[in-house]
Amino acid sequence: MENNEFEIIKTIGEKGEEIELKLIDIVTVNDVDYALLLPADADIDNEDECEIVLMRLKQDNNDYIFETIEDEDEFDLVSQAIIEDESDE
Repeated sequence: MENNEFEIIKTIGEKGEEIELKLIDIVTVNDVDYALLLPADADIDNEDECEIVLMRLKQDNNDYIFETIEDEDEFDLVSQAIIEDESDE
């Protein structure tokens, strides 16, 4: 797929650098939204090279805030829900 088929999200990395990510999907687990993202330069057709980024998505007025998931149990819960959803399709 081409880069322009996905919305590009700009966020700030841990070291203060700007990072561009492709928004692949938004999933809801336990009434909380999570964004599945890929680095903007990732080749989505090459699954071996794709590293999905999973972030909590919160709305602040009209803006969306992408938050790192620090809690390992929360991350595991969301990851498992995504895997189960994919296997149902």
